[in-house]
Amino acid sequence: MYISSLSLSNFRNYSSEKIDFSPYTNVIYGDNAQGKTNILEAVYIFAQGRSHRAKSDKELIKFNEDFFKLSLDFHDGARDYSSVIRMVKNGKKNISVNHVQITKLSMLMNYLNVVMFSPEDLDLVKGSPSSRRRFIDSSVSQLYPRYLTSLIDYHKALGQKNSLLKTLKFKGVKSDVMLSVWNEQLAIEASKIIEYRREFIKLINSFASEIQKEISGEALKIDYSSGIRCEETDKSSIFKYLERHQRREIDFASAQIGIQRDDLHISVNGKEARIYASQGQQRTAALSMKIAQADYIHSIKGEYPVLLLDDIMSELDINRRMYLSQKIRDKQVLITSTDTDLIESTSDTKLLRIKNGSVINEKI
Repeated sequence: MYISSLSLSNFRNYSSEKIDFSPYTNVIYGDNAQGKTNILEAVYIFAQGRSHRAKSDKELIKFNEDFFKLSLDFHDGARDYSSVIRMVKNGKKNISVNHVQITKLSMLMNYLNVVMFSPEDLDLVKGSPSSRRRFIDSSVSQLYPRYLTSLIDYHKALGQKNSLLKTLKFKGVKSDVMLSVWNEQLAIEASKIIEYRREFIKLINSFASEIQKEISGEALKIDYSSGIRCEETDKSSIFKYLERHQRREIDFASAQIGIQRDDLHISVNGKEARIYASQGQQRTAALSMKIAQADYIHSIKGEYPVLLLDDIMSELDINRRMYLSQKIRDKQVLITSTDTDLIESTSDTKLLRIKNGSVINEKI
């Protein structure tokens, strides 16, 4: 899979720009605050339907403009694709792929596969459980639209349940028939989500443990820690488990049990990495997990995703930098950096210098 071109109109600090990419390494470089990361952000939106850093789509529209438009041409082993995303201020995003309107996020996710590497990812091991759940969701959703649908439906039901729990707490009521209705809906979706997540963690553990061993010789292990701690995870068992905790959840006025509390247990050499691993070991584990994310997508789809590396090389020591350079050599990569000396170049490398929202193509 690779991207051939990206066009940006009124997006962030870009007025109008078209960028042609190499199928291999593309180095997007320049001083800080020139718009390097904005290019990766635009590509990411085509894969995930949203920005990885903006809270609102309106933030993406260039200052003093009324809309933004993005166009992307990309290819996989079977087809060529042309996708367009357009948003008018105070309006909804309009997305199309090969002139077909995309009305649901789950319809978009399976076209373009990307893996984003950013400095924040190096906190994947020691960061919050929510960052590790995002790691799971961004991987599985790209390959299985049904997973994303279940995830959306689960969180809609969870929102309704939390609203009801607050009401019951205020009224001093200890049970309610509607609480069982929401628990049933949550159990149906949770049983599906858990199955996807378990299979994902099984594969990620296999890939990441091998990568960690290659980088440092250490033993990495990743286990799934579910927020639903019942032995059987079919919908009936999960429903009964949720029902048993009704009173506790009413007392807390929020859902205490569920896949919204899932986490990963990560260990290095048999010890919990978040607590006992050094910063270097934690960073190696995080890097191993991100590379494994790309290997996971390749194992399912038969081709590698586009890799987006946002100023990651400056955060790695020379050994990890050399290892990552070897792993990405034959794949399409978009790398942002202020220093091209940190990036291994070949005859296939394309240099794109960014200055004030303009792109200057340069030969290696």
